[in-house]
Amino acid sequence: MSSASTSTKYYVGIDVGTASVRAALVDQEGVVVAVAEEAIQIWEPRPDHYEQSSTDIWARCCIACQKVTQGVDVRQIRGIGFDATCSLVVLDKDFQPLAVNAQGDNLRNIIMWMDHRAFEQANEINQRSHRLLQYVGGVMSPEMQPPKLMWLKQNLPETCWYKAAHFFDLPDFLSWKATECLTRSLCTLICKWTYSSETGWDDSFWESIGLKDLLEDGYSKIGSQVCPPGTPLGTGLTKEAAQQLGLHEGTAVAASLIDAHAGGLGVLGADIQGRGLTCQDRPITSRMALICGTSSCHMAISEKPLFVPGVWGPYFSAMVPGFWLNEGGQSATGRLLDFIVRGHTAFPELQRRAEHSGENVYTFLNRRLEEIRGSVPMSSLAADLHVWPDFHGNRSPLADPSLKGMVVGLTLSQSLEDLARLYLATVQAVALGTRHILEAMRAAGHHIDALFMCGGLSKNQLFVQTHADVTGLPVILSHEVESVLVGAAILGACASGDFTSIQEVMEGMTKVGKVVEPDADQQSFYDRKFRVFLRLAEQQRECRALMRD
Repeated sequence: MSSASTSTKYYVGIDVGTASVRAALVDQEGVVVAVAEEAIQIWEPRPDHYEQSSTDIWARCCIACQKVTQGVDVRQIRGIGFDATCSLVVLDKDFQPLAVNAQGDNLRNIIMWMDHRAFEQANEINQRSHRLLQYVGGVMSPEMQPPKLMWLKQNLPETCWYKAAHFFDLPDFLSWKATECLTRSLCTLICKWTYSSETGWDDSFWESIGLKDLLEDGYSKIGSQVCPPGTPLGTGLTKEAAQQLGLHEGTAVAASLIDAHAGGLGVLGADIQGRGLTCQDRPITSRMALICGTSSCHMAISEKPLFVPGVWGPYFSAMVPGFWLNEGGQSATGRLLDFIVRGHTAFPELQRRAEHSGENVYTFLNRRLEEIRGSVPMSSLAADLHVWPDFHGNRSPLADPSLKGMVVGLTLSQSLEDLARLYLATVQAVALGTRHILEAMRAAGHHIDALFMCGGLSKNQLFVQTHADVTGLPVILSHEVESVLVGAAILGACASGDFTSIQEVMEGMTKVGKVVEPDADQQSFYDRKFRVFLRLAEQQRECRALMRD
């Protein structure tokens, strides 16, 4: 139940992540008044096939929204913004769900962002070397939409492809569901569909990959009308959507964002003056937003376009209007940590002891590592244990989805202490992956002085400190830990007309919380660990080449 002043203006942010829908009621100062979360379903019919239901997701959005607005006069809610994973939603001509699977289950009409069924189709696109590939770091990922569309046409032509009338990125599906407006967000189309803010769709690209039929009727199936994030759509909430969400008909609805980009909005604009940071007088382009959840995204903006090998972009106005965006990423971070920890033989013991102490397993592991370390630096506990973290392929900067995970330094021991060390080594590996992306961005011309971190993993003290130590940069956390939800609410605030621009909303609604400084004494250790990290990738490729001989 929310307790709210009758004179306060509010905005609703709805974030659809990998496994749940979250909603927040946010006031004009950026304070999160209420949060609700609803689990969503995931189907995995085959390895690397991950599917969801747009019907299920919308229903959960409505329930979560109703929960956070209880006790509030809905006339005070001025706008609503959506963000979501960059998953592919398929609807027929009557806007009904269409199956993206051989089983013909129409409920499962979403190919999730992390689905890698289109691996071969992505390779086929890359072999054609179209000029548009320069905007995705030179390599198309199977997590983007063109390979998935190719897969549907090649594998489900009759049951899906030729029946489909609308292909949405999930964030655009949500804004359409709220308004019945088919206008797509510039963010989704530029970042995941090869749209250009300057020239629009490139006919030659779609023709080259066998999807010429998408050109029909001005690209109506994938987006003939486009606008920047935060733009008000249509006449706001339809009567039906308003009733389902528990809001007022006509409430402003914003053009949406991909979830990581919402996190970028929720952290990058924070005022750090007076915090004694060396980067406090530097421009916003010196900041990298690091959004850490199931996967991680690394967002950096620039005044001029910068092409970074293996990193997506540059995309103009895809996140912050007027700036070019580069987006790096790691396909598995929180998901990797869960996989490593829960798959270890000592996990049942860990779970029992964590429950007994009233802690979650990661808080317990962090405390256990403190106990194990004694008088030595904690980092040294994994001096001889090294992890290459690409268990789900490398998104950036190597852009090689075929890479696999590696662990070097295992013993026959299966104790809880060994689990803690392996967990530490995995956290270090994720942070080293961030350093790898950071160095690629710097080599291309970015000047990054600080990491602005948000997402679920930003609540893990060890994860945050390790990123500071590995990169040598301060990590700035938001005052509001739910920065992605604040970012979604920022969209709603912009659409409401209460602010003149997204930049103004960012400055007014984002505030700095804790600042974590790097430990300078760790620099030499992590410089050496980074050299080992890079060598692991080289050795994996060497092994692969040897087995092909």
